[in-house]
Amino acid sequence: MKFSELRSILERLYKEYIKRYFKRIILSLVLSLLVAGSTSATAWLLDPAVKKIFIENNQTYAWTIPLAIIVAFSAKGIGLYFARIQLIKTGQEISGELQSKVAHYILNTDIDTIEKKHSGKFIANINFDAGQVNSLVSTGVLNSMKDSLTLLALIGVMVYQNWKLTLFALIMMPLAAGLAKSLGKRIG
Repeated sequence: MKFSELRSILERLYKEYIKRYFKRIILSLVLSLLVAGSTSATAWLLDPAVKKIFIENNQTYAWTIPLAIIVAFSAKGIGLYFARIQLIKTGQEISGELQSKVAHYILNTDIDTIEKKHSGKFIANINFDAGQVNSLVSTGVLNSMKDSLTLLALIGVMVYQNWKLTLFALIMMPLAAGLAKSLGKRIG
């Protein structure tokens, strides 16, 4: 498939399906930012929790830091819940539209084409393809947004807390992954 063909297909899909739901997707992106921020806030709060509560025995921090951690976890749960709801609704509506279009196409197709295939094959293809689209929108889009934003936020917390250790970890992780992959091939 050429790049121009792929581009025209993606433009058509954007105009027909995504453009109407763009506000919901942006809302889910904002809620994913909330999830990423609250996850990184939890990681950031653990350092002062250990230092101020356990080492310095500061009684003020003994109740404020756990309260802040509870707020961060609550914000994460609420953000993830509403982001997931928005994308599940979007996925259901898009798959419903696809099923309706395919059913309309089958009803308007000539009888010779319909008789060549078993009716169960049509139904299975419609249900499976619509389910795949629904899964992509409701799960794939949310996970990709949430996980990439969380990764960036956690790397930001790592840089803030100890940039030297972060740089070392970012250099060593790909090397360790490559070593593990080659070792896995040898063992396998």
